[in-house]
Amino acid sequence: MLKIKLSRTGKKNQPTYRFVIVEARSKRDGKCVENIGNFQPQMFPPLICLDKQRYDYWINQGAQPTNTVRNLYKKS
Repeated sequence: MLKIKLSRTGKKNQPTYRFVIVEARSKRDGKCVENIGNFQPQMFPPLICLDKQRYDYWINQGAQPTNTVRNLYKKS
């Protein structure tokens, strides 16, 4: 089963995140199938760059977003 998760990147105390498609049981920062965007919470307002076409494609393929990803998608 595939999941759409946030993978953390960036420096210490300056997180940035990537929206990634991964296997449900894989590690948070492990190998991903595809990177579909990024999220920068430190900016004001927080910057959400998400490829909505690829997001919808993976949802149609059966990927399940986490609650956080689902809420960020609604905000973008």
